[in-house]
Amino acid sequence: MRKTTLVSVVAALPLLAALPAQAASYKIDPAHTFATFEIDHFGASVNRGRFDRKSGTVEFDKLKKTGKVTLEFDARSINSGTPDFDKHLMGADFFNVEKHPSIRFVSDRFVYEGDTLKEVTGKLTLLGKTHPITFKANQFTCYPNPIAKTEACGGDFVAEIDRTQWGMDWGVKMGMPKKVRIIAQIEAFRQ
Repeated sequence: MRKTTLVSVVAALPLLAALPAQAASYKIDPAHTFATFEIDHFGASVNRGRFDRKSGTVEFDKLKKTGKVTLEFDARSINSGTPDFDKHLMGADFFNVEKHPSIRFVSDRFVYEGDTLKEVTGKLTLLGKTHPITFKANQFTCYPNPIAKTEACGGDFVAEIDRTQWGMDWGVKMGMPKKVRIIAQIEAFRQ
């Protein structure tokens, strides 16, 4: 019979640390996760807004450089900073929150260049229609979060869409652009 000693256990620790990590589950931190949008307003200014209520999960395998992000935003929580504009955005001309109260993004691929995350591709469901979208990564990292006492992963991402693909056509004939810039700031805690 072989006895396990404290010395043999300690000696094996570096080998255990070298074993491949498995995919981990993360829950988004609503305090550090936002989706904002920007659209030109006749070349004079830029209209901006965000969604204040959101939820989601992330599955991430650092070694395989794979993962899946699922984010859901409550379209009724739109916040442009101007209540009358928010009402218009929530109406049938834009987000039509009565019929489509949520906006959903589900990723299908993480794209790396070496060890750097370059983009996340997936599908955006808006106004009952689903189309592909690519978010470019401005930055991304994982770190030990001292407040949550767990690992946090997060980044800053940007995408540009043609809103008419989802049927959001209001104002195009008046000269408002089709292109909308989406900025996604995401941070999630390992569970």
